[in-house]
Amino acid sequence: MPAKRNRFRCWPDRRLRWSACWSPASSRWLCGAFAGRPWPLARVIPSKHKGKLLVPRPTPLLAYVLLFTALIASGCRPAATSEVVVYTALDQEFSEEHFEQYQQETGATVVPKFDTEANKTVGLTETLFAEKDRPRCDVFWNNEILNTLRLQKAGMLESYKPLHYDEYPAEFVDPDGQWVGFAARARILLVNTEKLGKRIAPTSLFDLTDESWQGEGGYAKPLFGTTATHAAVLFAELGPEKAKEFFHQLQGNAQMFPGNKQVAQAVSSGQITFGLTDTDDAMVEIEQGRPVKIVYPDQGADQLGTLFIPNTLAIIKGGPNPDAAKKLVDYLLSANVETALAEGPSAQIPLNKNLDIPLRVKTPQEIKAMQVDWSQALDQWNPAAEFLRETILTN
Repeated sequence: MPAKRNRFRCWPDRRLRWSACWSPASSRWLCGAFAGRPWPLARVIPSKHKGKLLVPRPTPLLAYVLLFTALIASGCRPAATSEVVVYTALDQEFSEEHFEQYQQETGATVVPKFDTEANKTVGLTETLFAEKDRPRCDVFWNNEILNTLRLQKAGMLESYKPLHYDEYPAEFVDPDGQWVGFAARARILLVNTEKLGKRIAPTSLFDLTDESWQGEGGYAKPLFGTTATHAAVLFAELGPEKAKEFFHQLQGNAQMFPGNKQVAQAVSSGQITFGLTDTDDAMVEIEQGRPVKIVYPDQGADQLGTLFIPNTLAIIKGGPNPDAAKKLVDYLLSANVETALAEGPSAQIPLNKNLDIPLRVKTPQEIKAMQVDWSQALDQWNPAAEFLRETILTN
């Protein structure tokens, strides 16, 4: 008597040109291409006819609804030409409105993936590395630059020069068009003026390690986002030994918080007197009327200057919607979006050379900016991260 054949049922969608099948043998959903086969239902016999759709069979509406619920839960989704998937490290409250506006203007569907404040950028970057052989992301909107350079070094970025590529300074674009920097932020000290009292405000990053400010300063966990970028830059600028000494002193003298937003909130609430954070998080507290002010650190002739870190946009090589990705990047690098980011609550610093608008924060042209060799900082990324994980964060 022949063995009972293992049948599994398929639900092909002619419009989206894809199909999904339930396999009783493996008890799981399987995704596959659908090249205009019969609609709405068919069965597949995994024998000599394996993979061939046979005899259409109708199904109750409830089964179809349950199918799509299961597919969404399992991460199996069809690629649509009007859809673009974006992994976004910039805070959702600052970036989401631009996706919504793009959808309204174009009719396209933007599918954003946001990450938490505490592990953003690194979490998204590791996801991209994990998906390298089968990319799910089209566009990476990073809130800093070094993790973008890590992806570029791994050969994971597509070359594309957007419509407004030539409007950005050479130091903020890749010559091959694999990424573009825009909408920068400054690494600043946010000071609570009430808690400060009549004392002179701190003026340097190194005041966080000064014993006279014991316990009154704060910083974010130096493994994620702009804080991790800042750490790698310090390793490159100071040298590894001096940088390690700085972080040892920082650990013993200041308080560590999960992210930059939490640092800014701790300052505005009076939990600490001052903290190292980004201008976007600082401006949220200022706009809410908190008793805080921004200090741009290390402006002396013999000091490092203030670090400015751009957002970066990159298209992931092999992503599911390459044409839609290019259109979205063109839109996000427009003067309108940079103006909106500058005028919005995050007060991003536009880098487009053609923009001349009033700003609420200082630009690299107005104050002493730290001169950074990003390639050297990238070389220090792994040594800095290893030291901070094993020495600082474990104590």
